[in-house]
Amino acid sequence: MASARVTLTKRLAAKRLAAKRPVARPRSERSAREKPQQIADELRRQIVSGRLSEGDSLGHEPELVERFGVSRPSLREALRILEAEGLITVVRGVLGGIVVRAPDERLAARTAALVLQSRNVSLADVHEARALLEPTAVRVVASSRGRRAAAAELRHSIEDQLRVLSDPDAFGAANARFHERLVTLAGNQTLGIVAKMLGEIVARAVVAAAKTGPPNDSLATRRRGLRSQEKLVSLIRSGRASEAEAHWRAHMTVVGRVLLGPRAGRIVDLDHH
Repeated sequence: MASARVTLTKRLAAKRLAAKRPVARPRSERSAREKPQQIADELRRQIVSGRLSEGDSLGHEPELVERFGVSRPSLREALRILEAEGLITVVRGVLGGIVVRAPDERLAARTAALVLQSRNVSLADVHEARALLEPTAVRVVASSRGRRAAAAELRHSIEDQLRVLSDPDAFGAANARFHERLVTLAGNQTLGIVAKMLGEIVARAVVAAAKTGPPNDSLATRRRGLRSQEKLVSLIRSGRASEAEAHWRAHMTVVGRVLLGPRAGRIVDLDHH
């Protein structure tokens, strides 16, 4: 009797163990599921490495089906992966095809915005990240040997903003480029990309904020901002790094308070800025 109970216990334990083990899929099924990812991986490598450039055509679906030796559903799944990543555009129809899109900061900004939105992060929080990053970059630029060339480039950026001063949308884009370039000139590519990503998120809010106030007030705010930029450029050119850093930290505080205004507490959402 005891022996029978031991045998039954072993059988039950073996069944529980077998239930926990993943069921191995047939090799053909695994291959079918993995093929779209393999195709996406190969095309992604070619785009990121530069072998495929912005605007290049990958051809049409029948050509790619033949090239990769897969079914049309497998190819379409691979294309959906790349399209979701923003690396290709699929143009339907007889004259359509698959066109390469190089990765850029706007795509990163949209992905980041989704993460920030899911965590209920406010625009003020995003702006604060810029306000921490940019003054540090200013100090690096003002301390560098290339500060005079950097100052000249930033002055050109100010002139670009002056030319579109009366157009809120164009001014917002030009202003964002000034901020982005300011960080890029510090020489760290990673920080430059982060700055562009943050700028893309905030710039839309700045444009929306400019549209809500009376036109004269908005124009006056933009003019004050440009005067502040001109002072910054002078400080950078003369190598007064500490003063430049302090000035830009104060500037960023004002930008957050005035331009974001009541939108500062809003949750990040690129679709509504």
